[in-house]
Amino acid sequence: MTTESATTAADPAHSTSALAPFATPVFRMLWLAWLAANITMWMNDVAAAWLMTTLTTSPVLVAMVQTASTLPVFLLGLPSGALADILDRRRYFAGTQLWVALNAVVLAVLSLADALTAPLLIALTFTNGIGLAMRWPVFAAIVPDIVPRHHMPQALALNGVAMNLSRIVGPVVAGAILAATSSAWVFVLNAALAFGAFVLILRWKSKHKESALPGERFVGAMRVGWQHVMQSPRMRAVLLRIFLFFLQSTALMALLPLVAKSLHGGGPGSFTVLLACLGGGAVTAALLFPRWRARFNRDQFVRYGTLVHAVMSLIVVFSPQVWMALPAMVVAGMAWISTANSLTISAQLALPNWVRARGMSIYQMALMGGSAAGSLLWGQVAGLSNVRTAVIAAAVFGPLALLATRRVSVEGGGDEDLTPASPANLPEVAIEVAPDDGPVMVTVEYHIDPARADDFARVMQVTRRARLRQGALTWALLRDTSVPGRYVEYFVDENWVEHQRRHERFTAADIGLREQRLAFHLGEAPPKVKRYVAERSID
Repeated sequence: MTTESATTAADPAHSTSALAPFATPVFRMLWLAWLAANITMWMNDVAAAWLMTTLTTSPVLVAMVQTASTLPVFLLGLPSGALADILDRRRYFAGTQLWVALNAVVLAVLSLADALTAPLLIALTFTNGIGLAMRWPVFAAIVPDIVPRHHMPQALALNGVAMNLSRIVGPVVAGAILAATSSAWVFVLNAALAFGAFVLILRWKSKHKESALPGERFVGAMRVGWQHVMQSPRMRAVLLRIFLFFLQSTALMALLPLVAKSLHGGGPGSFTVLLACLGGGAVTAALLFPRWRARFNRDQFVRYGTLVHAVMSLIVVFSPQVWMALPAMVVAGMAWISTANSLTISAQLALPNWVRARGMSIYQMALMGGSAAGSLLWGQVAGLSNVRTAVIAAAVFGPLALLATRRVSVEGGGDEDLTPASPANLPEVAIEVAPDDGPVMVTVEYHIDPARADDFARVMQVTRRARLRQGALTWALLRDTSVPGRYVEYFVDENWVEHQRRHERFTAADIGLREQRLAFHLGEAPPKVKRYVAERSID
C-alpha cells in the first residue's frame, strides 16, 4: 500500500466509500430531510395515480397525473433557480417545503370529504409540482457547499439513494394504506411527513455568503443563468442527454399503473411492488457506483444505461405474471439511476457555485420537460393503440436517439477547475460612477504574431463563451486594418455593478484562459484595458 492510499484509508474525510459524505453532520441532517420530502412525494404520486384509475378509465388522464407533477418544474425551473441563487438558501428551502406541506393538507382534507374529481386531482397535483419545482434547485445547489469536492460523486449518489429509497418506502407505505383503507389516509400521512421535513430544514444553520455588491435583480439573474448554461458546451450536451433519456424512460413510469392492472391478478399491491423493485435496483446501483466508476466513464454509463433500460422495459410489458416482471424492474432501476446520476454529476461539475442553482434548475427543466413530454406522448400512443405498444415505441426510440446523438459527449475535454479565483485588481476610478450607470464597455488591445492568428482566434472563441457565461451582454473581436497583428476585444456589461460582479465570478479556469491569451501578446507591457461607461441621458 502506498503512503497516499494508506492516508486515504485512515482518514474518513478522504474515504472513497459510498457512505463517506455521511461523516459531514450537516449533509446527514439535510439528507434525512430530503429523504422524508421524497417519501411524501412518492406517496402522493402513487396515491394520486391509483386514485385517478378509480376516477376515470382514460389512459390519457392517468398519464396526465405524471405530466401535472413534472410540468411545473419545466415552467418554473429558471425562476426558482434564480431565487435560490440570490436569496438565503436555508429560508428559501424551508419556504418551498412549507408550500408542499400545505398543499398536502388541502389534498388530504378534500380526499377525506370525498370531494376530489379527476380535474381537481390533476390541479392539486400541479400545485404540488410547483412546490417541487421551487425546492429541487436549492437542494442541488446546497450539496456542493456542504461536502468536499472529492466526495461530490458519493454525495450525489446518496441523494439518488434517498430518492430511490423513498421510491421503495413511499409506494410500500402508500400501497399498504391503499389496500387497507383509501387514498385519503395516504394524503393525511403525506401531510404529516411533509411538515416533519420542514422542521428538519429549519434546524439547519447555514452561512449566507456576504458580498459588498448589491444583490442580483430577479430578471437579470434569470438572464445571466440562462446565458451561462447556453454558452457552456458541456451543459448543452448534458441537457440534450437528460431530455432524451427521460423522454424515453418515462413511458414505463407513467403507464406503470396500467401495466400493473394488466398483469394476472394485478392491483394496488402489484403496482406497489413493481415500484419498490425499481427503487431497490436504484439503491443497489448507487452503493456500487464507487466500484463501477473505476471501470466506466460517464458517457459509457449513459450509453449502457439507456440501452439496458429499453430492454428491461420490453421485458416488463411482455411479462404475463408479476413475478416475471420484478427482476426486470430491478435492473431497470439500476440502469435509470446509473444514467441520471452520471448526468447530474456532469452538470454539477460544469457549474460554478455562483450560478449553480440556476444551472441545476435548467437541468431539471430539461429532465422534467422530457418526463412531461414523454408522459403526454406515450399516453397518447397508449390511448390510440394500447399500453404495450406505447412502451415498445419508447424502448425503440431510446437507442435510435442514442445513435443519432452519438457524437455528443458529457465528459469530453475533462472537467474545468471552477474554484473561485481573484482576477487582477480593477484600476482606480477617476470619475463618479453609480452602481446603475451603464452599459459598461470594456476594450482589450492585443498585439500578436500574424502567423499565429488562427490559434489566437480559437482561444478568443473560448474567451467569448467565458465572457458571456460571466454575464456580458455582447462580445466581439476586431482586427485593425492598418496594423497587422493588432486586435481589439470588446464586451459590454449591463451596468457598473454587473461589471464588478463579473469579477467576483472568476474561477481558476478563467485565470488559466487569461494566461493562454497573454501567451499570444507581444511586448513586455500587458494588453491595454480600457473601461467606458455610457453617458447618462439628458432630458
